[in-house]
Amino acid sequence: MTPELTSEPVSRPLEDRRPPKSQDALLWNMALPLCAKFYPLGFSVEILTNDPEVLDAAAESFGHVLTCRAQTALQVRIGISQREDDEYLPEPTRREYNHLYSLVANPNNQAMLDLKSHTSFAWLTKSALKNRLYFRHNFLEKMVYLLLGASVVTDLHAACISQEGKGILLCGDSGAGKSTLAYACARSGWTYTSDDTTYLINESPIPCVIGHAHRVRFRPAAKALFPELGPHSITPRMEGKPSIEVPVSKLLSLSTRNEVEVHAVVYLNRHMSATPRLISLPQGTAMRRMREDLYSAGEIRAQHEKILDVFSNIPTYELQYCALQDGIDQLGILAKGL
Repeated sequence: MTPELTSEPVSRPLEDRRPPKSQDALLWNMALPLCAKFYPLGFSVEILTNDPEVLDAAAESFGHVLTCRAQTALQVRIGISQREDDEYLPEPTRREYNHLYSLVANPNNQAMLDLKSHTSFAWLTKSALKNRLYFRHNFLEKMVYLLLGASVVTDLHAACISQEGKGILLCGDSGAGKSTLAYACARSGWTYTSDDTTYLINESPIPCVIGHAHRVRFRPAAKALFPELGPHSITPRMEGKPSIEVPVSKLLSLSTRNEVEVHAVVYLNRHMSATPRLISLPQGTAMRRMREDLYSAGEIRAQHEKILDVFSNIPTYELQYCALQDGIDQLGILAKGL
């Protein structure tokens, strides 16, 4: 029998009658029409965004370097939504699995990076961008230096000073006095390269490092040691610690150099009863300790550990001292013998 035709709608399952889901919430196709190239550490990096204030912030972070040491294909994509966050924005939580890296402050302010393919994207709110220091330290600079650290440099927890082109790395735990001693040396005629973060150029057959020679960062207690810091206010650091960040141009007339070859590594041991002296450490100590201090994981860490072989034969010392002048004097003796 032929079935009877009817004009009444056929009943369908509930899931078939729901409207198609919108993909807008994923922000996967956010347009980023603005682009500018900068040269952090002298390496070319493109910043793509939809908000001109991102490029203004990038100029503050990287605009001091106008020459290009090497072209790269690195791009940093930062999309800004107009959402206003009323809540306090915390320091982003960092997580890494092999070559995947995330920075998450809250659901509306986060970044993802693939350190192997050098792909990155940040989704941030206008509120995060308005807090310029927060944005620069916790997202913009962090993303750029993570990508550089996965491709062309290896970051070291060390200050760097030099005499006659012979660089000395000042190493030690957080709070050991690296920035303070580096600046004290610079005030005494040494050449200043960096305070507590220095970048090893990966392809160097001899350890060659780059630093942020345009600025110095101190703990607030440094004001008691250096009167010229008095007028400068305390600002948040990249890792959330309070600090005083000062452009070198606003300090005493200092000799600076962005890049220098490393001829010695010195681990600081400052304590009240110290007799000023330099103690020679076993060969390979610097390489081993630097590997322990790496803040990377998986394939990227393995890559960095191999690169640090370049320090295997670099003379390494422990500097025991109390007064800053004693530390400067001992480093001067070392420099003359290099």
